[in-house]
Amino acid sequence: MKQQSRSRAKASDDPQGGAGAGGGNAVQRSLRTRHISMIALGGCIGTGLFMTSGSTIAKAGPGGGLVAYAAMGIMVYFLMTSLGELATYMPVSGSFASYSARFVDPALGFAMGWDYWLNWTISGAVDISTAALLIQYWLPNTPGWIWSLLVLVIVFLINALAVSAFGETEFWLSLIKVATIIVFLVIGFAMIFGIMFHPAEGLRNFTYKDAPFVGGLPAIMSVFLIAGYSFQGTEVVGVTAGESKDPSKAVPKAINEVFWRILLFYILSIFVIAALIPYTSPNLLGASDANIAMSPFTLVFQRAGLAGAASVMNAVVLTSILSAVNTGAYASSRMLYALAQDHYAPKIFAHTTKHGIPMAALIATVCMSLATFTTSIFGQSFYLWLVTATGLTGFIAWIGIALSHLRFRRAFKLQGHDVSELKYHSRLYPLGPLLAMALCLIVIAGQDIPSMASLNWSHMAMTYFSVVLVLVLYLGYKFINHTKIVKLKDMDVSGTDVIPGHRNQTTDIPV
Repeated sequence: MKQQSRSRAKASDDPQGGAGAGGGNAVQRSLRTRHISMIALGGCIGTGLFMTSGSTIAKAGPGGGLVAYAAMGIMVYFLMTSLGELATYMPVSGSFASYSARFVDPALGFAMGWDYWLNWTISGAVDISTAALLIQYWLPNTPGWIWSLLVLVIVFLINALAVSAFGETEFWLSLIKVATIIVFLVIGFAMIFGIMFHPAEGLRNFTYKDAPFVGGLPAIMSVFLIAGYSFQGTEVVGVTAGESKDPSKAVPKAINEVFWRILLFYILSIFVIAALIPYTSPNLLGASDANIAMSPFTLVFQRAGLAGAASVMNAVVLTSILSAVNTGAYASSRMLYALAQDHYAPKIFAHTTKHGIPMAALIATVCMSLATFTTSIFGQSFYLWLVTATGLTGFIAWIGIALSHLRFRRAFKLQGHDVSELKYHSRLYPLGPLLAMALCLIVIAGQDIPSMASLNWSHMAMTYFSVVLVLVLYLGYKFINHTKIVKLKDMDVSGTDVIPGHRNQTTDIPV
């Protein structure tokens, strides 16, 4: 065992990534700071902003929409600073699943990792289906399954080459999204204040009828769900830490920028949409991943006189979908790789190619997405059930991050360490992670209040399936392996990747 531990430590120390010419069990640290910054940005910006953000305004009014996105944005910022402290302390591909195992309970790490992997594989199937619909906007007479398969093949090839290929792809896809939002904001504010367009639109929609707050607090609470989904994916920056050239520099930089990106891209975009489109507009509720003509971005560009606005936004949203599939393939394959390293999955998934790619994990991930997509062709009801059933996984992962950080800090101080020893400090500890946990629990509990009120058990079972799955995985693993919650005084805070109470776990990860 000692020899195995030393060899893995050497592999991780290798600046080229540690995998020998014949492959091995080490990923490569090839992601640059600009890659990780854009990956963090790409996790913040997706179809939730481009397509469904208008529905928050329609349901809660312009003021309610802004409050919901601001509250969730602040929560995500605190959550990411917690993840940043952990990721710079122990940069591993397993990220929050490994942290849950080490700082809470090995059984929780097992449950979190498998639930997260399943969620991303199913999300990948949804995204490739949506990509096909977007391509059929231009080519309506072609079968959608061909485009879905093509997208999946392209993403597989990108992820199979080298982690730098994934990082570079995400960099440019995210850049397209950033450029689109900047143009949108410039045109939007020009319309609001009459700088380039006359007459000025002004802010009258903020006081139109029942605006700015429509439906009061219950309406704002209901759109927390939409806003929360929009931010899911930001936790992927923690997964990238295991393959960053300099995680102590790249991860904090990316996370510190999250707050300002949220402020700029989400809050200002919601403000522009609310100012230019009244909350009573049926178009705001008509947007979906496939109905590009109803995207609030399309509507604003059309009012500004931009020719081919729908086609332009269709292209932008398509790049956003490609980015989501690409990120999903990366995150889920690394999660499966980490599960195998921690002996939570078959050891074949822990092996990498000479370029540091966990090929078996990647193939399994893509095959699972393909299998899920196939169910949409032969069994639409089962496919929709899978999509709905995994909807809360992101919030569960966030709770795991906050809980791991709270226990890590307590153990760190209890064992005589000082916070100044950490390379990166989270913001407003312990208020930050406590606030994140509270909001996540509120969102999860409020996911299906009508079914709770009517005691519709079958619908509740589908809605909260992710919660049930995590509990089953956690309790099942705990019962079989007799794991215990890690005591604070016994918790390993040395910086080596050793999971207490776990068999054969001897991997050393220098930080």
